[in-house]
Amino acid sequence: MASDEGQATVELIGALPALLLAAMVGLQLLSAGYSLTLADGAAEAGALALAAGEPAKRAARAALPGWAAERVEVSVEGRRVTVRLTPPSPLPAIAERIAVASSAVARPR
Repeated sequence: MASDEGQATVELIGALPALLLAAMVGLQLLSAGYSLTLADGAAEAGALALAAGEPAKRAARAALPGWAAERVEVSVEGRRVTVRLTPPSPLPAIAERIAVASSAVARPR
């Protein structure tokens, strides 16, 4: 009968790349979900500021954490504030593909 010594180690080494890939995909999805939540809040803050007669872009940017400052685009068209946020990612090409956006509309008083 052949020896099974070291079989678990070999299987772990073989499965490790798949486990790491699954972990990276999971973390990337969590990052995108969190970024969408942040974009929602920033768009709402911008719309509230616009309704109050204040600069919407500044309010939307102020509602985001520091890491998002270089990853956000805020646009104002009429009474609609749109926030597009690129989530953090170890691969920039992937981050651009899963960028999230959220809009909010300011109602007139």
